[in-house]
Amino acid sequence: MTDFHRETTDYWDGKSVMVTGGAGFLGSHLIEELERRANDVDIFVPRSDEYDLREKADIRRALTDSDPDVVLHLAATVGGIGANRENPGKYFYENAVMGIELMEQARKFGVKKFTILGTICSYPKYTDVPFQEEDLYSGYPEETNAPYGIAKKALLTQSRAYRKQYDFNSIYLMPVNLYGPRDDFDLETSHVIPAIIRKAIEARENGDESFVAWGTGEPTREFLYVKDAADGILTATERYDQSDPVNLGSGMEISIRDLIELIADLVGFDGEVEWDTSKPDGQPRRRLDTSRAKERFDWEATTEFEEGLRKTIEWYENQ
Repeated sequence: MTDFHRETTDYWDGKSVMVTGGAGFLGSHLIEELERRANDVDIFVPRSDEYDLREKADIRRALTDSDPDVVLHLAATVGGIGANRENPGKYFYENAVMGIELMEQARKFGVKKFTILGTICSYPKYTDVPFQEEDLYSGYPEETNAPYGIAKKALLTQSRAYRKQYDFNSIYLMPVNLYGPRDDFDLETSHVIPAIIRKAIEARENGDESFVAWGTGEPTREFLYVKDAADGILTATERYDQSDPVNLGSGMEISIRDLIELIADLVGFDGEVEWDTSKPDGQPRRRLDTSRAKERFDWEATTEFEEGLRKTIEWYENQ
């Protein structure tokens, strides 16, 4: 496994940082990395049971309580294809209202840097591979992800508008599908990697001859190890000060069929995979052009995919 040895930086020294979603999957890794690379930083995580970030009053209270110099907006209402199909209205409203109101209040409170986590789901359904940031507005997103993707893309428009009118320093990052330790392994809401790890391990332990996977297995996806994502977000916050969106990815592409076969092999399941073709495939292909991140703030992913999968499987097995 690649270890991150990015040097500590004085960027964070003496700063107060509010991390929305800081108790979540990505947020927990980001806070660990922030504490490692910063000598003196005050981190505030607005927990959902104390601050409902869909409510303006709670956003203002969180900003008052933390008085942040920097806001890292990771919080999202999100899930896999099934959850997106069941909750299109909820996913649109909650992600839009939370992000739009948080940015507006952060501006009024004088926050100096606002980092927004967008989503690859904002890209059009049929986008030339690899996805380039200029392609974001060239078509409608894949239908099952569209409400979530469009809500998040609205924050990019807001970011650019606020920089132009208010000189508000916000940046917009789009990480590809994340995976790693502490991911969501609930089959109702999980994404493909944790779902398949769980299904394959349970099939192995139960002595089953097969397990079911959604779709045809033909679509391709790109995956980014969660610690790489945390590193990319913090590095961008330190070094990047433009509203042009930036992809964060690994640059790899794998079919869902090959992915599932790889996971089955790594967990030691030697049975069959049954494909439920009544379930949707989602976007046909997904791979990012990650050159802008390298050019603008000298960042690239460092974790090999199979290494990251092994770490994720090991973590889940130990739970």
